[in-house]
Amino acid sequence: MKEFDFDSVVCRRGSGSYKWDSSTDSEVIPMWVADMDFKTAPCVIEALQRRVSHGVFGYTRVSDAYYEAVCHWFEQEHGWHINREHIIYTIGVVPAVSAIIKAMTAKGDKVIVQTPAFDCFFSSVRNDECQFVSNPLLQNADGSYSIDFELLSRQAADPDAKVLLLCNPHNPSGRCWTREELERVGKICLDNGVFVISDEIHCELTFNGHQYTPFASISEEFSRNCAVCISPSKAFNIAGLQIANIVAEDDETRRRIDKAINVNEVCDVNPFGVVATIAAYNEGKPWLEALKLYLWENYKYLCGRMEAEAPHYRITPLEATYLAWMDIRSSGLTSEEFYSGLMEHGKVWLNPGTKYGSEGEGFVRINLATPRTILAEAVDRLLNFIKSL
Repeated sequence: MKEFDFDSVVCRRGSGSYKWDSSTDSEVIPMWVADMDFKTAPCVIEALQRRVSHGVFGYTRVSDAYYEAVCHWFEQEHGWHINREHIIYTIGVVPAVSAIIKAMTAKGDKVIVQTPAFDCFFSSVRNDECQFVSNPLLQNADGSYSIDFELLSRQAADPDAKVLLLCNPHNPSGRCWTREELERVGKICLDNGVFVISDEIHCELTFNGHQYTPFASISEEFSRNCAVCISPSKAFNIAGLQIANIVAEDDETRRRIDKAINVNEVCDVNPFGVVATIAAYNEGKPWLEALKLYLWENYKYLCGRMEAEAPHYRITPLEATYLAWMDIRSSGLTSEEFYSGLMEHGKVWLNPGTKYGSEGEGFVRINLATPRTILAEAVDRLLNFIKSL
């Protein structure tokens, strides 16, 4: 496999990075927001440099090459055939989710979400004046999570429940849902007239033999009862270029979503996002494969250090994403107390689990997408803090 440099420290304070510049304390190591500290794939940088040399940055037409790149990638990599006519482009997955909720619900409708959940899901449901219904995940003996299908069945049977907001793969638990699990979810929703919004932004970042299954690829019935949100932004570290896609097969559903996208004024994308997506999907696979190996080694490094020096602080098995979910209940502290104490005394910025709902109490989320030297320093500080308790 071609060598790529993931060890160089690229992101520093003062570089314009939201992740690094959000703290005024120069000693803080930021491991919170889901943003990587690596340069994107060289093919993406080269494509952007060519686009910059063009010198004109007005409104852009999304070209045939864009649709071809998206469709070819998902067909080749994930066995999902996407009709280009079913794609709606937009500026990001979060705006996409909000627009789809707006399109598929009325004020007061219930939206089911598996918790702990990505924090923006809470605001998306609230901002669209819907009711948030928590479907807490079940924690297994090894620390991994599974879906409470019995509870989901009861919640979906509520006539006010109109949408299930699915995260596939799941943030923050790190689960990569199996095809069988998704089939059960899809059948419950189909039987009860509940529409599925599937956030699949982390779909490329799977590890250790786990395979991502696009929800819409499972059956024709499922594909007509869902809208899938995808983007190269997480896998290729290009979130700032603001590009994402909604895939909706049903014509009436797509019309409603397209209207909501325009009402929310998130229908215009920038030329750099278009160019970067084409390059990433057409040429970026070798870089992505190398990245995944590096991220997996970071995860193993964290697990090894914690198991050797603080074994009561269990790391949830990671199947997908670059976000480790750590059980800190043995500390005797709440998630917020642990987070604030580590910030004050260890100068490491993690996310408290309660950011992802009450089901996250007793956990913290750690961003592993950083050079190993930075990770090692952060783990040193984390362990020193734990030993001081």
